Amino acid sequence: MPSLLTSLLLIFVPLSFVTIGGGQTIVADVHRQVVDVHHWMTASQFLDLFAISRMAPGPGSLLVTLIGWQVSGLAGAIVATFAIFTPTAIMTFCIARIWQRTRGARWQVIVEAGLRPIAVGTILASVYVLLQALDGGWLAKAIALASTAILLATPVNPLLLLFGGGLTFVAVQTLMPMV
Repeated sequence: MPSLLTSLLLIFVPLSFVTIGGGQTIVADVHRQVVDVHHWMTASQFLDLFAISRMAPGPGSLLVTLIGWQVSGLAGAIVATFAIFTPTAIMTFCIARIWQRTRGARWQVIVEAGLRPIAVGTILASVYVLLQALDGGWLAKAIALASTAILLATPVNPLLLLFGGGLTFVAVQTLMPMV
């Protein structure tokens, strides 16, 4: 049986290669691995780490660092971070060199067009997984969906939505405790 550090490497190195569209695209797969396959944490704990990673400055893939910390302390955080960022950084450097030399080539336009729906699909899968893990019932899900709609339609500061969503949840729970 591989050690926890080896397991972190074996999970996150392959996932680093499929982060098309950013780190948020692998959230569903990360959730499946750490919650369903390895049982390193509950869905609720995963959601907490996800929320912390979104509130912290830096890339969204820092979720992986937090998972590594949860699984195996400082060494786990370092291994997980290395595993998620290093392979992609090397691959990006190599591809960027080729991309610059062949700018505007027909194959390049086709690849870019083909990757867009993949990125959208993986992001939607991540949203679905996160909504499933959300505690708070239908009210929390409604607030999350309403916040998303507001973010897409207006330039409102996300911190205001967090504050407003929290107040709304508390107010509704206070007025209607059965919700």
